[in-house]
Amino acid sequence: MTGPHGSLPHEVRAFFGVRAAGWDAKFPGDGPAYAAGVAELGLRQGQRVLDAGCGTGRALPALRAAVGTRGTVLGADLTPEMLTAAVRAGRDACADLLLADVARLPLPSSALDAVFAAGLLSHLPDSAAGLSELARVVRPGGRLALFHPVGRAALAARKGRRLTPDDLRAEPQLRPLLARSGWDLVQYTDEDTRYLALAVRRG
Repeated sequence: MTGPHGSLPHEVRAFFGVRAAGWDAKFPGDGPAYAAGVAELGLRQGQRVLDAGCGTGRALPALRAAVGTRGTVLGADLTPEMLTAAVRAGRDACADLLLADVARLPLPSSALDAVFAAGLLSHLPDSAAGLSELARVVRPGGRLALFHPVGRAALAARKGRRLTPDDLRAEPQLRPLLARSGWDLVQYTDEDTRYLALAVRRG
């Protein structure tokens, strides 16, 4: 997802609420990129995974396929209209959907094996606190995928902006941010057709 950087929850809801109904139509070709991003998590049958800031749930079918019928797939988003769009698309058949702020998840500690987060980082009012909350709900050794279907340069161009050195998604900024939040960055890809930062939960 893209929108106001570091926005407060009510601003994020307002931004995405009015865009939810047409969101999938605006990005019709993203499905394969999402599936490839999910594959990088290396999920196994029976595991437990969260799509944090799931929006209309474009990653949910791939997540369900990865963990199988015995696995658990959750999709959390704080915009009701986005979850309504996910239901309309039938993706609630792939996951349990939660109306929740990912910075305050209604989940016990170490409940998950992995988190997939597409375009989430720029919407967290406090990036370190949000990533720390994701670390709380993931077991030691579990994984986090920060994903976007296009890279930083392509995304900036799409929005008519220039890349800046203080971009949190740049590796020199992201690596220490993740480290402070309980994660070790183990893979970083930023190319025109994909952005993926893969991290492992510290023990």
